[in-house]
Amino acid sequence: MTDTARPAAPADQVWDADRYDRQFGYVSSLAKGVVDLLDPAPGEHVLDLGCGTGELAAEIAARGARVTGTDSDPAMVAAAARRLGTEVLLADGHDFRLDGPVDAVFSNAALHWMTRPQEVVRSVHRALRPGGRFVAELGGARNVAGIIGAVRAALAEHGLDGGMRMPWYFPSPAEYAALLEANGFLVARTEYFARPTELSDCPRGVADWVAMFGSTLIDHVPADLLPAVLDRVNELAAPTLHRDGRWYADYRRLRFVAVAEERTP
Repeated sequence: MTDTARPAAPADQVWDADRYDRQFGYVSSLAKGVVDLLDPAPGEHVLDLGCGTGELAAEIAARGARVTGTDSDPAMVAAAARRLGTEVLLADGHDFRLDGPVDAVFSNAALHWMTRPQEVVRSVHRALRPGGRFVAELGGARNVAGIIGAVRAALAEHGLDGGMRMPWYFPSPAEYAALLEANGFLVARTEYFARPTELSDCPRGVADWVAMFGSTLIDHVPADLLPAVLDRVNELAAPTLHRDGRWYADYRRLRFVAVAEERTP
């Protein structure tokens, strides 16, 4: 984790599932390649860890796999259950247990919300059969660094930067590979890449992104100051994240495939 702000507990993040689907559907649409990397086979049992509103879980199921969705947010669980037509588990990704092992664990844009990664990796290993695969994409090192920098600077101008809490864990490829290998996995593949992403459904630009994903960055800001702080975030982010009349998020993504080794006594 490259940022020095103190981390927030994952439960602090408040989700609006309807708004998430409406304004931030790109999170799932840009992850189709991760589903291809998973390559689910008919009859396989796949756990979608941090399934959100269930869009990718539904795609995995459409390819013939049996999917169990799980998320730590009740609103996301309810939305995913409606989409999938099956039960979705409300569970903390740091410490979850299944009735039996699965063939694969899949995750998109969720692992970076789980700020105790060793606990997550151990729980995933426990959930997999020997030889099962862990396929995921998460924010990598320096993910949304421009947005974080703009928020920090806007808060500092109001003397509020000391209360900023980081809700994410953004590892480097080497850091995460070492974590996986230390906890019973063989790393078969890693990819780390920049993916500037247009915020096409965010009329207030980066401010809309911060309001959805970065609530813990600004939850200490007095209500009467919040509009001014968010306006200033946009002003500070604009030189690098506003181009040709369009706003962008400066995403950097880490994808990997890891295989669970045999458990030792």
